[in-house]
Amino acid sequence: MGSVLLYVGAALAAIYIGFGVVLLFLQARLLYRPLRDIAFTPEDVGLDFEDVTFRTQDGLALNGWYVPADEAPFTVLFCHGNAGNIMHRLDTVSLFHRLGLSCFVFDYRGYGRSEGRPTEVGTYRDARAAYDWLTQSKGIAAEQVVLLGRSLGGSIAAHLASQVDTRTVVVESAFTSYLDMVAQMYPYMPIRLFARFRYDTQAHLARARCPVLVMHSRDDELVPFEFGRRLFGAAREPKRFVEITGGHNDGFLTSGDLYKSAWMEWLDFVDEDRPEPAIR
Repeated sequence: MGSVLLYVGAALAAIYIGFGVVLLFLQARLLYRPLRDIAFTPEDVGLDFEDVTFRTQDGLALNGWYVPADEAPFTVLFCHGNAGNIMHRLDTVSLFHRLGLSCFVFDYRGYGRSEGRPTEVGTYRDARAAYDWLTQSKGIAAEQVVLLGRSLGGSIAAHLASQVDTRTVVVESAFTSYLDMVAQMYPYMPIRLFARFRYDTQAHLARARCPVLVMHSRDDELVPFEFGRRLFGAAREPKRFVEITGGHNDGFLTSGDLYKSAWMEWLDFVDEDRPEPAIR
């Protein structure tokens, strides 16, 4: 009996160690899930757009779509999530266009038609390059730029908000940090000992130099609602928290008028450029 238990214990230990090795070496593949093919453009949903190629500080050519709206008071710089490419964000782009907002959505390195391979530092550089294109090449004033980050993009947008001038940053369905997220997903693994990424959204947001809107759903099946509350707690005033509905990937659609109203009320507020106590 003792030898059987020893054998079983050794087998379980081997499986545990093997799974740890997989997590160690495949973290990038688990985190970044890019798709290269782009089958649809804003033109397919009836929107005029500019197909943009711009370069990062380290020389990579990235691709993005600039979708203007007539007399738009703001332009949304959209940092998307970890999967797919800009083609999969047409619902969001269309929504902003209906709200009278211009939008610039871009692909990180390794996504869509953008060159390179994704890395944490690389995604930060990509967002900065998109911001620079918008404010320098396109000539849009920093105070007219609204940063939006959804899911992984929330960490990237929060990092950018800590580095540049912008009217506001909106963080939607985002995690507090990569370490917190993987600890949530793999509570039985000492992932913090060998994590290759940080994406410390909470720390980035605490350094953001602009008003902050945090959106999160209690129904989010991937990123816990509590993470959204912690991000809100870390942000400086003025700030606001809006509880939306729906799942991780469709909350902006499921929430309907709630989501749209939250955006317009927040933009009305930041357009006033006045301080206000934190709400919710």
